[in-house]
Amino acid sequence: MLTRQSFSSGRFYFEVQVKDKTAWWLGVARESVNRKDVITSYTPNNGYWFLYFLKDKLSFSDNPVVHLPYRPELQKVGVFVDYDAGLVSFYDVEARAHIYSATGCTLSEPLSPILSPCSHDGGRNSTPLIISPVNQTD
Repeated sequence: MLTRQSFSSGRFYFEVQVKDKTAWWLGVARESVNRKDVITSYTPNNGYWFLYFLKDKLSFSDNPVVHLPYRPELQKVGVFVDYDAGLVSFYDVEARAHIYSATGCTLSEPLSPILSPCSHDGGRNSTPLIISPVNQTD
């Protein structure tokens, strides 16, 4: 699901609660991404920058996929975008630890947060993803 709010300059940050989920994906996408046809490649070249978690594996969607260390304690993911610097970063909020950064991104149009709770999986993955903006103070 692509959110309605978009950003086209500066920095923005939001957090997503992933606690008790067995599968999910989240990040940002270009506002113009195709939402109607089947997408076969969710990569930065196609306007998607996101982490996904499936079957105890954490990865960043790229070509090739970037496999990341499994974090069984991961409860909340922070997503930070510095639009002007071409940076998309992901953090383990509770551990205050960096997960992954995509650098040198070509951010040429508005970006929106994007997330998917994935399939219900017979009740094993029924916990919702909860997205929350974080008010920044200078």
